[in-house]
Amino acid sequence: MRFPFLHLMLFAALALLCGCASLRTDKSHYAGMDVMLAKADYQTAITQIEAAKEKTYSYKDRVIYYLDTGMLYHWNGEYEKSNKQLEQAELAIEENFTKSLTRSAATLILNDNAQAYSGEDYEDIYLNAFKALNYLALGKNDSAFVEVRRINNKLLQLESKYDKVARKLNEAEEAHEEFRPGKSHFQESALGRYLSMLLYRNDYKWDDVRIDLEKISRGWKLQPDIYTFDPPDFSSETDRISPPVARLNIIAFSGIAPDKKAGSFYVYTEKDLIVLAGTSEDYLGKQNVSGLTVIPWFGVEPGYNFKFQLPNMVKRPSKVDRIEVVVRGGGTNDLQRLESLENAAMETFGVRKPIIYMKTVTRAVVKGLATQTATQQVTNDMDSGLAFFTRLATSALVNKTENADLRMSRFFPATASIDEIHLEEGMYDVSINYYSMSGSLLHTDEREGVSVKAGKLNVLESSYLN
Repeated sequence: MRFPFLHLMLFAALALLCGCASLRTDKSHYAGMDVMLAKADYQTAITQIEAAKEKTYSYKDRVIYYLDTGMLYHWNGEYEKSNKQLEQAELAIEENFTKSLTRSAATLILNDNAQAYSGEDYEDIYLNAFKALNYLALGKNDSAFVEVRRINNKLLQLESKYDKVARKLNEAEEAHEEFRPGKSHFQESALGRYLSMLLYRNDYKWDDVRIDLEKISRGWKLQPDIYTFDPPDFSSETDRISPPVARLNIIAFSGIAPDKKAGSFYVYTEKDLIVLAGTSEDYLGKQNVSGLTVIPWFGVEPGYNFKFQLPNMVKRPSKVDRIEVVVRGGGTNDLQRLESLENAAMETFGVRKPIIYMKTVTRAVVKGLATQTATQQVTNDMDSGLAFFTRLATSALVNKTENADLRMSRFFPATASIDEIHLEEGMYDVSINYYSMSGSLLHTDEREGVSVKAGKLNVLESSYLN
């Protein structure tokens, strides 16, 4: 009777493992997206994402759906649809974060994949920038101003936001190591301030223009990990001009924002100690010895081992090295880089990275120790073969339930570049050319009949997400 029982045990374990597969991050609906983006074929990308809505985007993943569709509609020039989706994303992000904060201690041992996604902070910040651009395209400057102010407010609240999370988690019975967020050095968004400056200048509020430009300059001084390139020259932006001369402001987005990858950690126990290995990166800011991190854990016995996964944000390389604007009858200029959304994404992820780390370690250790202790009690009276397979199945189950949460939106750009051209009022044909590092032309965004009016805000936006 042993073998049928053994088969039953293994079948049950496999069934449980299959049930845990739903906790993995499914990205199959993004298949072929890189090709579509390289062709600037946003409509096909929208169709594919919408077709995957019911199957892939569950209620707990609705933020990602709203962000994905909101950004794709923006790139496709469907600005009202984009704002509708991005507004839904913003509301859901706030709701999900508030819920997670109120039950942080209670959900400490739940896998992050099982909880509603509350967005990466850079997604929450930059969705307001794209809502502002949507409003500018719709001629609603006052609404654009509201979105720009939200960017600044979210940056001011970023660090205190995770101080609250850490305090809640420290109240949990399972907490052994103190939860502390990382430090935020992202206080000024050059893109947000640039949009603000354009709006103030359009209203002839020159003192506010000066303040915004000073804030941009301050960002380069205080945020060197984000602004790793030379600051733009804003001399054209501060020139005083009069009709019939007009300003044309080009904002071009290129590349794709970072993705998340899973890294495996291995846990070993000694008397009153948890020893972690598997990465050279130090999430807690502690001193590592030969790649090991040691955490005091009173009451733990030696001899246990299991593994878990952590998400890590990684940049996606862009083929674009240089962007050029050609205005028929108005000259040719290279655009200047203004914002690195990818660097901002990495920086803001670093604020909550220590919290993710300690939550995952705590969850893995608590569940792993409980499972292995229970398994040891069950297998004490089994023969060696059955005990071996039982331990193998339960160990695999613990490891499978600790898959990293790799959820994030897919269609934010990596960088923003700008140029301002002074032209006689009129209609112009404009080309925005995207070049590789070798000088090869990757993509041309042709715009015919661009209206440039004196005394008005003329923003021409372009994108090549490759």
